Amino acid sequence: MIDHVLALADTWTAWDGRPIVNADGRTYTPHKALRRVTDHLIDHWAELEARLAGEPPAADHWHASEVTTPADLVPFTAADLDEARSRLTRLGRIWAQRVAALPERQLDDSPGKGWSFRQIVCHLAGAGAYYVDSVGPIERQREATR
Repeated sequence: MIDHVLALADTWTAWDGRPIVNADGRTYTPHKALRRVTDHLIDHWAELEARLAGEPPAADHWHASEVTTPADLVPFTAADLDEARSRLTRLGRIWAQRVAALPERQLDDSPGKGWSFRQIVCHLAGAGAYYVDSVGPIERQREATR
């Protein structure tokens, strides 16, 4: 999922600043898509760690896709891309290492309430793709509007 996110983000420095409305009627920008991927990874990581510690997960107070912040609307620069690469590569490694350290049986028979840890990992892959696919490769969108 991280490779897919970063491959699309690599095209986003050409973004013209216009928010993109996806097929579900939700508004996205490059910054918003990356924010949602990152927030989603952090949220479910916190859930996994709390459940392993025998605690209930903290309540989720994200505004999620409902909100497009002023920060989501700023230009997406090469520096933003470099920061996203560093951030998401590290988060991806943390997830890979954490899941690899779990006993195989615990992936499907996970402690606490909610999805199994395997279901969470599969959910993250799909959710991350949804956010960045909502923006898509910028070149394709520009060609479609000509």
